[in-house]
Amino acid sequence: MARVKTGTVRRRRHNKVLKRAKGFRGSRSTQYRNAFQTLLNAATYEYRDRRNKKRDFRRLWIQRINAGARLHGMNYSTFIGGLKRAGVDLNRKVLADIAAREPEAFKALVAAAQNSK
Repeated sequence: MARVKTGTVRRRRHNKVLKRAKGFRGSRSTQYRNAFQTLLNAATYEYRDRRNKKRDFRRLWIQRINAGARLHGMNYSTFIGGLKRAGVDLNRKVLADIAAREPEAFKALVAAAQNSK
């Protein structure tokens, strides 16, 4: 079999990796082997953190809703339970946004949650 040199193929593959490694510090962005190893680790972090981001935002929304509910003398769990009984079907993202930006509307939601018994 004839010998095949990998000149352009290897260079293109290396350049592809080095392009993805832009922004890394030191030799991690300039040397192929270091860049490739760093990108392997980065891929695992990307995969993991796409899932963790959902958890983190849910925690943030719950904290904001709890803070807004406590301003009106209620805690988070009784507020959410009251909304469920009242038939208010808003997700936590929307509730957190209302709590932060529209305090009067949130006050009405708290009143709805208190009156639903």
